[in-house]
Amino acid sequence: MNELKSRDFELAEDPFILFKEWLDEAVASEPNDPIAMALSTVDADGLPDVRMVLMKGVDERGFVFYTNFESKKAEELRGSMKAAALFHWKSLRRQIRIRGPIEQVTEAEGDAYFASRPRPSRLGAWASQQSRPLESRAVLEQAFAAAEARFPGPDIPRPPHWSGYRIKPLSIEFWRDGAHRLHDRIQFSRSGIAENWKKQRLYP
Repeated sequence: MNELKSRDFELAEDPFILFKEWLDEAVASEPNDPIAMALSTVDADGLPDVRMVLMKGVDERGFVFYTNFESKKAEELRGSMKAAALFHWKSLRRQIRIRGPIEQVTEAEGDAYFASRPRPSRLGAWASQQSRPLESRAVLEQAFAAAEARFPGPDIPRPPHWSGYRIKPLSIEFWRDGAHRLHDRIQFSRSGIAENWKKQRLYP
């Protein structure tokens, strides 16, 4: 089903519940990576930057993704401790925009997620010096082979430079395609993490 009933969309009071409803439908309809989101940051010069990442957790605290803490992305995140993200589900003609401060996930959360990753992905986290210059593909493959030799068994510890961040949204906007470009936009916003959500319809 491409559309939630208009009444359901209008009456939603909890943006996380609505997000999960939309995500469930995206999982059923999107051909690839329904949990992909465009993550936006700002560098030290105020220049915006954006890249695709995978959301690996969501609850009432926020939206979680993981990365190498030595990457350019993580450097920019630490510089402002704020981020924005966009989900776009083309098959459903929907998008969701998220903005807010970030926090690092706990050590236990980072360890648990890292342990759930496939073995090659865990080895890759050790092999990749993310965002830094790479002389050749062969150098990366050699680093991966070295990680395989270093961790021959099933237990691969989480690298100290690898974990996750949580976006704690102050704004979540839901956009749905409409006929004649009369799209539906509903924004949930709050002045602080502990505050209640306010809902407002926006012009398309």
